[in-house]
Amino acid sequence: MAAFPWHSRNRNYKAESATYHLEAVPLEFGDYHPLKPITVTESKMKKVSRKGSTSSTSSSSSSSVVDPLSSVLDGTDPLSMFAATADPTAIAAVMDSSRKKRDGDDNSIVRSDFESWASKRGEILARYTTTEKLSINLFMGSEKGKTGPAISTMSEKVRTRLEELDDFEEGSQKELLNLTQQDYVNRIEELNQSLKDAWASDQKVKALKIVIQCSKLLSDTSVIQFYPSKFVLITDILDTFGNLVYDRIFSMCVGDRVLPDDFSPENVNDTAKETCLNWFFKIASIRELIPRFYVEASILKCNKFLSKTGISECLPRLTCMIRGIGDPLVSVFARAYLCRVGMEVAPHLKESLNKNFFDFLLVFKQIHGDTVQNHLVIQGVELSSYLPLYSPAMDWIFQCLSYHAPEALLTEMMERCKKLGNNALLLNSVMSAFRAEFIATRSIDFIGMIKECNEAGFPKHLLFRSLGLNLALADPPEGDRLQILNEAWKVITKLKNPQDYINCAEVWTEYTCKHFTKREVNTVLADVIKHMTPDRAFEDSYPQLRSIIKKVITHFHDFSVLFTVEKFLPFLDMFQKENVRVEVCKCIMEVFIKHQKEPTKDPVILNALLHVCKTMHDSVNALTLEDEKRMLAYLINGFIKMVSFGRDFEQQLSFYVEARSMFCNLEPVLVQLIHSVNRLAMETRKVMKGNHSRKTAAFVRACVAYCFITIPSLEGIFTRLNLYLHSGQVALANQCLSQADAFFKTAISLIPEVPKMISIDGKMRLSEPFLLEFLCNFFSTLLIVPDHPEHGVLFLVRELLNVIQEYTWEDSSDDKIRIYTYVLHLLSAMSQETYLYHVDKVDSNDSLYGGDSKFLAENNKLCETAMAQVLEHLKTLAKDEALKRQSLLGLSFFNSILAHGDLRNNRLNQLSVNLWHLAQRHGYADTRTMVKTLEYIKKQSKQPDMGHLTDLALRLPLQTRT
Repeated sequence: MAAFPWHSRNRNYKAESATYHLEAVPLEFGDYHPLKPITVTESKMKKVSRKGSTSSTSSSSSSSVVDPLSSVLDGTDPLSMFAATADPTAIAAVMDSSRKKRDGDDNSIVRSDFESWASKRGEILARYTTTEKLSINLFMGSEKGKTGPAISTMSEKVRTRLEELDDFEEGSQKELLNLTQQDYVNRIEELNQSLKDAWASDQKVKALKIVIQCSKLLSDTSVIQFYPSKFVLITDILDTFGNLVYDRIFSMCVGDRVLPDDFSPENVNDTAKETCLNWFFKIASIRELIPRFYVEASILKCNKFLSKTGISECLPRLTCMIRGIGDPLVSVFARAYLCRVGMEVAPHLKESLNKNFFDFLLVFKQIHGDTVQNHLVIQGVELSSYLPLYSPAMDWIFQCLSYHAPEALLTEMMERCKKLGNNALLLNSVMSAFRAEFIATRSIDFIGMIKECNEAGFPKHLLFRSLGLNLALADPPEGDRLQILNEAWKVITKLKNPQDYINCAEVWTEYTCKHFTKREVNTVLADVIKHMTPDRAFEDSYPQLRSIIKKVITHFHDFSVLFTVEKFLPFLDMFQKENVRVEVCKCIMEVFIKHQKEPTKDPVILNALLHVCKTMHDSVNALTLEDEKRMLAYLINGFIKMVSFGRDFEQQLSFYVEARSMFCNLEPVLVQLIHSVNRLAMETRKVMKGNHSRKTAAFVRACVAYCFITIPSLEGIFTRLNLYLHSGQVALANQCLSQADAFFKTAISLIPEVPKMISIDGKMRLSEPFLLEFLCNFFSTLLIVPDHPEHGVLFLVRELLNVIQEYTWEDSSDDKIRIYTYVLHLLSAMSQETYLYHVDKVDSNDSLYGGDSKFLAENNKLCETAMAQVLEHLKTLAKDEALKRQSLLGLSFFNSILAHGDLRNNRLNQLSVNLWHLAQRHGYADTRTMVKTLEYIKKQSKQPDMGHLTDLALRLPLQTRT
């Protein structure tokens, strides 16, 4: 193929900009604003029926601002609203219900401020464990009644079921011994599943037998340390049983209409009532007290089917039943269960809660009686281990009783507890369950009560810990704060056991940080170091130590103050386990990034945080996950961005040099440093404005050298390419021409190393689209780069073209040809007398050559080389499977010639016509695109010096399709 000569058309960029400049339209912002609320017009259509005529409609419209989230916020159920649209009274009912929910005027609802039993369940199971062997009785079924005549009458059926229950109580069970705790838990879970299976298979008596059997286990205190966890596991089964019975009876009430949640007994049919009574009769026949109590309590809610006052009548009776339980531990957990179901079904019935509390106070002395003490001796359990077993039950009873209780009742409870001897356990439950505000305002009184408590059985430091937890949530009177801290710390600092000490110190650290200065915080930290350093006790208390650090940095956001706390950094030295130490450092940096608003150059902050960041960086190894690396880099970069020495640019660069040596294993940090140094160079140029030019030039060259040295250490190929380009642009902007050339030449030499596939976010992707993007940016920069006097005309463009030619491109890709097309655009721009843009104080080739004919001749040769590559590629696409690609590339090249070529040249004009025909030849051209292109040519032909396009337009036919 003969080479086509290229002739670039002369461009007047200013005139073109003026021609295509968008016209400004005046706008009155009083009528329009992009943030103005949208007004929606709502049309209401009402159908009107007329006798002897078709239905017509009448409409009314109103404009209002509609908030699509309002219905969500007020609790309205959109499905209920939809169902009620046909009935205005139903709409009113739905809205009234949602309003009640929103306003909280229903006193029978326990709201989110009440800590649920479910939230305590996991903690109890984790805390109360045992290594002793356990036993359990498993229901084995009964052979009686399995054969014989069919049961015909209801009386016979009832008698048979009662006999089955008697049979169970007479010994249809098997005892499993020597179970580990996990085996015991597994057996309980099997019983729970057996209960569900029996119920699903309509074996209701068997289900009841399982529940009775499980309830009996709650009378067994042979392994007393495990009793709270056993209680949790067994009551899970009771809850399941209670829900199954309630749902069964509720389903029997469903007829033509659904029974509402707030139904009354009048809404319940006779069949459901009879079934409900049968369940209560069956339970009443249970002989033993404890299973009879628990099973009836589990179906307490079912009283709603029988009577409006059923629950209120049953609760006092069940409360009195508990008085028959002799073991104080068993009885207090029974009271806890009754309070729990009572709060679930009737939280407004406070009288029963009060009665349970005061009944418990009457039997509280039994805990220290001879019977309990002898039982503890037999089991080999210390009183200090026994008393905490009461805490889950007592805390729950106190919480239920104090929920939204008046101050007078809380005060009375506190006074009653105060009058009892050995009341440390009661006092702890009061502080655990009562509102924090109530405790905080009476902190001095509580400290007095703690002092009077007997240390035997329940240590005072646990009481001070409970008090500290309340003071973390509510503030005591300001005048009492120092006295409270002194009294508490007198006890805490005397603790010999490191675990006891750190558990208390952790809680009171927050109180100290909230209400006192760095002096008091420093004293606390010093005391913690003193207690936890001997025998490396800190190694067993990392969670508490980490919590202390988080509390300190949460309340001290000013790091210039924080790092002047003398013992803060020595406190960090106790974190000698690497993963824990790194987590603590991450917490510190997260707080710094969140709260540090202004850049800093404080040497105290910089030295401390460099140490913290260095700790995080040094934790990176070959096994570190990419997500973890990204997180560490994000935190370190956040610190680097906040360091500023103002106009002391040399000090700033010195900091970046030190940071590079410290964080060399995290590529994102090195990238951030390079960007920061480039910004520093540009800022230096901006601030100096020609003053101290020699010194400024030397500093800029130092910045450039920093980048040139650092970039090769990066792994990502496109990261390096883009940074070479960016750094070269910065060097060019600072008139460092030789350094800019070095950056650009290095980038060109790096292109052959680009692999076919690269990893992006863990996925392998083709690299050519990224290379194409980079080269387009590179071409934009090369326009203004002046030629080196020793390297010839357009030496960088020539080197780049050689690399592009030698690079191995994908056969199915057209990116190589797109690149040659973009090279034509670049060379066309380079041939103009005045370039489109310049760099201040840098003479580009338009100034150096001034339209020299030799320069233009060299430029045209390169254009012809690029054109030849494009046309050769178009010829290779003349195959059936590539005709569509040929059409698209042909039209693209036509547009390039139209935009940048001088179509007054006959050969170039003819080439454009050939490309037009090629784009349409096989029917792949988009007709709309071809029409618009032709219209554009006709419009351009009317511009000055563009009349030759008129003849071109006549030679460009549109393809017709039949």
